[in-house]
Amino acid sequence: MTRQVFDYAHPDRFVVGTVGMPGERTFFLQVRQGNAVTSVALEKAQVAALAERVDQLLDEATTRPGGETIPAAGVVGSTDSAPLDAPIVEEFRVGAMALGWDEAENRVVIEAHAVTEDDEEIPDIGDDDADGPDTLRVWMTAGYARGFAERARTVVSAGRPPCPFCSQPLDPAGHVCPRANGYRRRS
Repeated sequence: MTRQVFDYAHPDRFVVGTVGMPGERTFFLQVRQGNAVTSVALEKAQVAALAERVDQLLDEATTRPGGETIPAAGVVGSTDSAPLDAPIVEEFRVGAMALGWDEAENRVVIEAHAVTEDDEEIPDIGDDDADGPDTLRVWMTAGYARGFAERARTVVSAGRPPCPFCSQPLDPAGHVCPRANGYRRRS
């Protein structure tokens, strides 16, 4: 099967969103440019790590020449809080991600690579060789990237609240807390 590279140089929208109830949510990266919409599924931990790394990358870029134009937070009004665009069609499940900074354009590039069955090598950023996993590549400005990271953190934290005793997620019906010696607390 031929490798697909979904390349969005100037996206109208790039967001993290979920489908499902807390505890059973599926996380998606979704990008839209014109009428083209691409959605890829990933894990909650991948979303959290991506948001953290985007902020770290931008903080590091502020120390370089020209970095004074990079905002410390998302541009006011740039945080997208709308739901994912429907219909949501999963193109692939993300295995590895790559993050880069284009100094010439002062833009962030995010690549999400599909899960591979074998120990296939992950391509370098911008590599469009026919061999390799399906890839979603998105370019965005620093201000938009800050807003993307803010939304990603909000989506991750919108799950189930933690147990005050063991910090594991609480289900609506409660849970068996290891700090209570395995006994379920009455609500």
